[in-house]
Amino acid sequence: MDLSDTADEAAFRDDLRGWLAANLPADWGQRAPQAGRWDEDFSRTWSNKLFGAGYAGLTWPEAFGGGGKPPAYQAIYLEETARVGAPDHIGVIGLGMAGPTIIAHGTDKQKSQHLKAILSAEQIFCQGFSEPSSGSDLASLKTRAVRDGDHFVVNGQKVWSSYAHIADYCILLTRTDPDGENHRALTYFLLDMRTEGVTVRPLRQLTGDPEFNEIFLEDVRIPAECVVGQVGAGWRVAMTTLLHERGTLGFALTARLDVSLQNLMATARRTGADADPLTRDRIASLWIEMQGLRYTAYRSLAALARTGVPGPEASITKLRWSETNQRLTKLALELLGPDAQIDGEDGFWSGYWQYQQLRSRGNTIEAGTSEVLRSIVAERVLGLPRSR
Repeated sequence: MDLSDTADEAAFRDDLRGWLAANLPADWGQRAPQAGRWDEDFSRTWSNKLFGAGYAGLTWPEAFGGGGKPPAYQAIYLEETARVGAPDHIGVIGLGMAGPTIIAHGTDKQKSQHLKAILSAEQIFCQGFSEPSSGSDLASLKTRAVRDGDHFVVNGQKVWSSYAHIADYCILLTRTDPDGENHRALTYFLLDMRTEGVTVRPLRQLTGDPEFNEIFLEDVRIPAECVVGQVGAGWRVAMTTLLHERGTLGFALTARLDVSLQNLMATARRTGADADPLTRDRIASLWIEMQGLRYTAYRSLAALARTGVPGPEASITKLRWSETNQRLTKLALELLGPDAQIDGEDGFWSGYWQYQQLRSRGNTIEAGTSEVLRSIVAERVLGLPRSR
């Protein structure tokens, strides 16, 4: 595979670099990394700028406000934004999961109502899949949706819902046939989070941030026109969502790791640890791991360009990234030495690395646990027999 840019890709890369330089704050490159969650108002404004410049939804069809470009352009975008540490689009779930699912299975009305609003950050989506007793075994979920005329009445609970505390809509998976086979009894909805009976309860994590949330649904009435696909065919629709989540994840995670590695090297220089050959060797090992992840993402990109559907290879990237990121943040705290005990405003970069270490503990759980991903890799990439 030729990994060099074509003439058009090179021009796109140059234009993007110029746009980032012109639109990021003038002192952006001199700012210390920030611990904690992003500023919502700034992130919405930045996301709308990306949309206006044509950088949101690069691979989406032009008819829905996207760029209509091949997946390689999204990879270039992620590489270049990582290079300068630019903020992400706030609607990561809408862009990577809800939007592609609506494009594949949604009605014309659903496409008109949501797609451009996702790109412009007018609408933020969260995901309502996991439940307290149905995490990795998604087909066992218990949230019920019962038909009542032109509506479905929904009762149940969802958990681990990132962005739910600021979300306008939720991609919601429910059970509509209590007696049906697990995979054939599910229905997929687009839920307006302002509907009566929806309660969001933020979950405070190790980091101190309420990043994840619980969603409680009590006699929530959802119009039947909000079903995505067919009633009872929610599993197939949900698999589209998860394929796109993991299929587009590889380059995003590699780009994120690249930023962390740059910060790690800056920390080594600031602390004088860069003079230690053993430390340099450990940092070099992380850099090599990142290159392996990058080329694995390229392999996944090639499969996506060839088939139009993300493949299971992205599971390798997510698995290795999560464990590599944990090792990276652990090394960063080691480099700080006794200063690693000082958190908050008085700490190095205001406690940035302490925050990153705590946050990284969730990497091997979210978006598929490492155990589940190893099973996917074994069965769908290596072709090994099923373990059950």
